[in-house]
Amino acid sequence: MARGKPGSSAKERSVLIPVSSLTLEGDLSIPKNALGLVLFAHGSGSSRNSPRNRHVARVLRNKGLATLLFDLLTEEEEAEDLIRGHLRFNVGLLSTRLIAATDWVMKDEDTRNLTRGYFGASTGAAAALIAAAGRPDAVKAIVSRGGRPDLAGPILSKVKAPTLLIVGERDYTVIDMNQDALNNLRVEKRLVIVPGATHLFEEPGALEEVARLSADWFVSHLSSKTNDSLQTSGKKQRRKTVQSETI
Repeated sequence: MARGKPGSSAKERSVLIPVSSLTLEGDLSIPKNALGLVLFAHGSGSSRNSPRNRHVARVLRNKGLATLLFDLLTEEEEAEDLIRGHLRFNVGLLSTRLIAATDWVMKDEDTRNLTRGYFGASTGAAAALIAAAGRPDAVKAIVSRGGRPDLAGPILSKVKAPTLLIVGERDYTVIDMNQDALNNLRVEKRLVIVPGATHLFEEPGALEEVARLSADWFVSHLSSKTNDSLQTSGKKQRRKTVQSETI
């Protein structure tokens, strides 16, 4: 599959993803000659309209990656969760929804041939890790932005997809959680700390750095050229540990 060109036109569609008796809404965008597909798992209290995730998605598309932003909860569930707050941290439920979306893109005519990755934010990062462990052959890369990978618990050791953890330098508690998660992952992994950034990466240039790091990670791990090379050589996926890195 040829690599998409930055800025190339994209095919966009609104989609409905069936999950048991429910239907989740999503926005699918596929650049011409896309090299892979990134599914977004948003964080607690957010949705597919998250401006931060949409910014990252736009950068990924400019690098030739297709994106699927979708709601992990229905409108009714979102309204209820605003009052009770009982669903946003239910990472088991969220991961089940993400797996359903993964199964859907593996069947959809426009996306079934694309290599898949997950981008998870906040509690969505834990859902992404759990879902990746549940679909080890379907997911080839994961990026966590300001994530709560600790919520994935013992599932971390079962994740097979190369994982990039991105945390803000001033997000002190979450840094420790990500460091612990890094130690429990048994795959190619990297923890990058963005200087001066807080949990939402609202500081000038912080979100742009998240998008750049994410794009580089996905391009490296989702491109058909990279995967074909690994299969041809017969080498096992390398395992690399970077304890922490401040850029």
